[in-house]
Amino acid sequence: MEALFLLIALAVLFGVVVVPAMRRRRLAREAAGGHLTAVSPEAAYGFVPVDELDVRLPGPDPQLVDALDEARVRQDWEKLAQLLALTGDEWELRWQRVQSAAGAAAKELAQARQATPSPDAAAGAGGDTVSFTKDPASAALPDARWLREWRAESPQDPSAVQVYAQFLVWQGLAEAPGTDAHRIILEEARTVCREAAALADADPTPYLSELLVARALGDRPADFEALWSEVVRRAPHHMGAHLAALTYWSENGCGSKKQADAFAQSAAAHAPQGSLLPALPLFALHEHLPEVNLVRGLYQSADVERAIEAAEFAVDQVEDDHPVRPHVLHLLFGMLVRAERYEEALQAVVVVDGYVGALPWALTADPAASYAAYRALAVAGWESSGGHSRSPLR
Repeated sequence: MEALFLLIALAVLFGVVVVPAMRRRRLAREAAGGHLTAVSPEAAYGFVPVDELDVRLPGPDPQLVDALDEARVRQDWEKLAQLLALTGDEWELRWQRVQSAAGAAAKELAQARQATPSPDAAAGAGGDTVSFTKDPASAALPDARWLREWRAESPQDPSAVQVYAQFLVWQGLAEAPGTDAHRIILEEARTVCREAAALADADPTPYLSELLVARALGDRPADFEALWSEVVRRAPHHMGAHLAALTYWSENGCGSKKQADAFAQSAAAHAPQGSLLPALPLFALHEHLPEVNLVRGLYQSADVERAIEAAEFAVDQVEDDHPVRPHVLHLLFGMLVRAERYEEALQAVVVVDGYVGALPWALTADPAASYAAYRALAVAGWESSGGHSRSPLR
């Protein structure tokens, strides 16, 4: 879930949300367990090669990709600003685009810091600095200065402030919990979230970013409920908001498995027609998977089956271009592979193939490799039951 956020990683965050390091290591080990060499399905099935998978997004958004490429290559934010302005009150899409833009900036800056040591570091003194000059030709690598300039040059642009707030959230979550840096950056993020909210009162997006801050800083339930009421007042059935809130109520957040399950089941039960909220119990289930699976047939259990069926119902009843639908399909694909329901898994993967900025891949050290491993397992399982690349998968 963090992916949606990590994006999620996420991975997304990528993402989209933070889970224990033990789970991240476990999923990384699964991806590196040798399955990648067992099957090479890209050519036969028309899948995107591993090294071409886009880790920034959960699914296709050509306009956003163009805007992010413009920002990265030319360090020019204007195309992204225009796109977000035109997104208007499509709140689910806006949330997705703000998260992805902030995640792209965070990744760009991290890569620049890693590749560009400071003079002190070169002398063995440690530390790192990054150029934020306004002349693109003077920077050795893209370093996300476009976001800093956008924020400075358009302080009243809600989109600029929203993207910067979410960027700070990603920066803060990247720091070790309990450290001064973790707390200070997230407190700054909270301040910028509230600044963004004041610039566009009807927009729930800044409150969604603040939900992640509240979870990371361990806000009291009463304070979280007050923040949640602001979200519900603006967008009561916002899937992204519910995913963010679910992480607070989970065992890995500030709640418990019981609280998370109750939150997810209530949202699903009260979901209007054409909503993705019936898929929320699948995310709650994933959030509380055991670190070590000692139960044979766990993924064929009644609880998992019900959650999968509800998620399949949800993705079938929304429009194909729903911006959060790919998030659900990615998690659904991973759970279907584990449940050995390979035909259904491939039906999900053909829709989102090419993008890996979502759960569960965003929780791993190498999202593209993790996704490709599951994709190869799905193909192997499908073919072992008599299917092949020419069989109908849609």
